[in-house]
Amino acid sequence: MTPIAPLLTAFLREHMPRQRGYSAHSCEAYATCFRLLLTFAADRLKTRPSRLALEAIDAAMVLAFLAHIEQDRGNSPATRNLRLAAIKSFMRYVEFQCPSALAQVAQIDAIPGKRHDHKLIRHLTMPEVRSILDAPDISTRPGIRDRAMLHLCFAGGLRVSELVGMTMNRVTLQPSPSILVFGKGRRERSLPLWKETARDVRAWLAVRGNPPVPELFVNAGGMAMTRAGFEYILEKHGATATQKCPTLVGRKLSPHLLRHSCAVLMLQATRDIRKVALWLGHADIRTTEVYLGMDPSEKLEAVEAVLPPTLRRGRFKAPDALIASLMTNAHAEPT
Repeated sequence: MTPIAPLLTAFLREHMPRQRGYSAHSCEAYATCFRLLLTFAADRLKTRPSRLALEAIDAAMVLAFLAHIEQDRGNSPATRNLRLAAIKSFMRYVEFQCPSALAQVAQIDAIPGKRHDHKLIRHLTMPEVRSILDAPDISTRPGIRDRAMLHLCFAGGLRVSELVGMTMNRVTLQPSPSILVFGKGRRERSLPLWKETARDVRAWLAVRGNPPVPELFVNAGGMAMTRAGFEYILEKHGATATQKCPTLVGRKLSPHLLRHSCAVLMLQATRDIRKVALWLGHADIRTTEVYLGMDPSEKLEAVEAVLPPTLRRGRFKAPDALIASLMTNAHAEPT
């Protein structure tokens, strides 16, 4: 029997960050998947997770785990597929470390992803975004910070990790305001800032002080802002914004919703999906094509560009009422 603990530890601490260059956020997401998997397997086998053997994580166990996270934890098929992808990635690593597990790895690798509905991504309208950006009280230091964070997140189409990880040396305000974003897949991109966004960032820098961390945005204790901290800020000001913008009532706000809203705005303004992909930092333009389905103006242009077919006009003549009733009775089943 092959202990799984050393293999998994080497995969998460050596292979992913050092050999593959995965970010800390990606390693954390993978660790969450395996924590759920090993806890599930240990409960089924009545043992401790640290004593599990590699042979225990076979195709049958993986399928049972995938069914568990959907049925018992209420995860979506998309989340189920992400968990499966993480497990397959680990098994491909195991394939080189333990050649004796080739058959086991092949069986797990053959598990297909689950097809699911792809719904349109929701986004905010410009009046809704404006209500959220105007919600912070900019007469206070926290309000100045919150306005700058919300504005930069929306205007840059930033992921929350890109926003809270933004450091002071990546912000340029002279001569042309811009930010250098260190994004997903260890890719950098430079984004110019609107004058209004740069003004809010300058206002924050004027009251930021000299905290002991290099991040641009800090919390009340002077430490780097966290993902949870920004999500709380967005939720708080979203609740305030609903008082002036009724269409926000019942909407679930998230940092990624601001990113989606920026993408739709950019698409409507540029009519160029490639520019939107560059702005968002997508490595594959197919990822950006989802926003084409969200913008109805693209379909309107297609309708206006094509002449509809000329059809023969006719006049509808209602059937005789008595004949129609007899037809209905003739098709009725006998009782």
